[in-house]
Amino acid sequence: MTASTVPAAGRGAGLLTRGAGLLALTAAIAVFPLVFTNPTVTSFGVITLIFVAVAAAWNIFSGFSGYLSLGHAVFYGTGAYFLCVAAQDWNLTGAAIFWLLPLAGVAAAVIAVPLGLIALRVRRHTFVVITIAFFFIAQLSASNLSVTGGSSGLLVPAPNWASATYNNPFYYVAMIIAALTVALSWLVRRSRFGLQLRAISDDEDRAAGLGVRAMPVKLTALVLSAFITGMAGALWVYFIGEAFPQFVFDPLFDLAIVLMAFFGGLGTLAGPVLGALVLEPTQLYLTQQTSGYESEILFGALFLVVILFLPRGVLPTGAEYLVAGRERLRRRRDQGSAPGASGGASGGAADGASGGAPGGAGGGAAARPAAGGAS
Repeated sequence: MTASTVPAAGRGAGLLTRGAGLLALTAAIAVFPLVFTNPTVTSFGVITLIFVAVAAAWNIFSGFSGYLSLGHAVFYGTGAYFLCVAAQDWNLTGAAIFWLLPLAGVAAAVIAVPLGLIALRVRRHTFVVITIAFFFIAQLSASNLSVTGGSSGLLVPAPNWASATYNNPFYYVAMIIAALTVALSWLVRRSRFGLQLRAISDDEDRAAGLGVRAMPVKLTALVLSAFITGMAGALWVYFIGEAFPQFVFDPLFDLAIVLMAFFGGLGTLAGPVLGALVLEPTQLYLTQQTSGYESEILFGALFLVVILFLPRGVLPTGAEYLVAGRERLRRRRDQGSAPGASGGASGGAADGASGGAPGGAGGGAAARPAAGGAS
């Protein structure tokens, strides 16, 4: 076996392992509502998969480009309100409302265009402030416009489904959206478009000097991210059944998806997915078990811990430790199997034995003057 075939075999084994793990995870998610039939548990599953899609969508823009958005709740709320208004105006009920999800995504993408044209003209730190300003404008507008119902909110027609499996349609639609979002994220990362986004993240001025048209690239990523986020918001409000401004445009929503991405690994494929799968069920459980804002305080503390001790995320940090551990093991094996180690030790022992045999202690005494004379 040549040296060139060893890395290729290792890469093939790694791809096979990751593929098997992905299939196992997909199968586990697919059978989850069939195994755990408790409505509370399946409702946790629906919300978690929605956040998997949102975190992966946020990562397509913010994780790859380096522009951290704290205004994705605008797209989430736009999709939610679009579904409420459209379902009422078009008299849609039941499974037919699911067909509104792509249209809700389009509505959110349309909102993203003027936001991006304004906010993406500045650099990263100012961009964060502008997205926060857009968020509060949207929240105040939803609280005062008649089309959104103002502070009274809007209701979504409840589907007439069996109570035992009521959550299952929402679960599988959320799973499809999450799977497609992760697949899109993989395609973007491996494409020339994704390479341009990462170049902007590394050094935008240098990327522009190399021919990257930063503004169209950033705007396209923002629109893609907004489209998926709008679909997720529409599915969420259909599952919840009602839309109120303080919940649809929730500032904690943006903090939650940022924490998920940072926890798993910002800019990675699996990081935001891991963050959503771990943190969202934890937050839902803490909210159910605690009173008041204790869960938000705990999540704020967790955010500080992640930023201070795991700034690159769980997956990149874990990969670094794994590579370092393998390197230490390889060095130990190389040192233990080195020919000079065993050969030198045996040769030294043989020389000592042969030198000491004829003269005994005197042989050693005779050797010392010779060494001293040499020095």
